[in-house]
Amino acid sequence: MLRKTLMWVGAACLLLGLLLLASAGTVLLAPQLLVLGVVLLLGLAIERWRYKRVHHARPAPHWQDTGERFVDPESGQLTAVYFDPATAERHYLGVRDAS
Repeated sequence: MLRKTLMWVGAACLLLGLLLLASAGTVLLAPQLLVLGVVLLLGLAIERWRYKRVHHARPAPHWQDTGERFVDPESGQLTAVYFDPATAERHYLGVRDAS
C-alpha cells in the first residue's frame, strides 16, 4: 500500500514538474518536483531489486545451502540462505524451527 502510494506521488511529481517546466510562467518549482519524482521512483526500484522476499517453498535441488542464518527484520522469522552456483542468485527460505 505504501509502495503504491509513493509510486503515485513520484509519478505525479514528475508529471507536474514537466508541466511546470513546459509552461513559461513557473520555472522555480519545476526542478524540485522533477528531482523529488526521480528520487522517489529510483528509490522504489532499487528497494525492490535489492531486498529479496523470504520464500516458504524449498528451492530446486541444485541450490546449495550456504549455512547462513539470520532473523528477517520485517517478519522476525529465522531465514536460511541458498545459493545457485550457475547464476550466483540467492534464495531466502523461512525456517520453521531454530534447530
